[in-house]
Amino acid sequence: MREFAAVEFVVPGKPQGKGRPRIGRIGNNARMFTPKETVAYEGLISHAAQLAMEGREMLQGPVLLEMHMCHPVPASWSRKKQAQALAGEVMPTVKVDADNCIKAVCDALNGVAWRDDVQVVNLVLSKRYAATPCVRVRIVPLMTEAA
Repeated sequence: MREFAAVEFVVPGKPQGKGRPRIGRIGNNARMFTPKETVAYEGLISHAAQLAMEGREMLQGPVLLEMHMCHPVPASWSRKKQAQALAGEVMPTVKVDADNCIKAVCDALNGVAWRDDVQVVNLVLSKRYAATPCVRVRIVPLMTEAA
């Protein structure tokens, strides 16, 4: 019987999005490559997920993905505005775009938490300010294995 408990982990640092592929030249040939910042961030996500999985099998079937993007509060803001941001009264309409961060997380979890990100059928996302920037991730299996 497979385990159907949620998998939760935190990706430390400022949320980042998946960078667009770039074209580079090697001799007379063009080559597509992923920006090094994206590769590093996806590696950080994969490592956090591997630790959270603790050796259990990849999740099978449909899953719910919950992501909470915690952005740093700008140091240039007044103490009052910083307090409002931490209380959730000021929302972070700042870069990184939520969809780009979702893409980075989903791609990094392929082959680690699940077989492929097509398994994500429900998504919950929030974007807030926090004292400690990070992305909190929770993956919930939605179906039990058929007998």
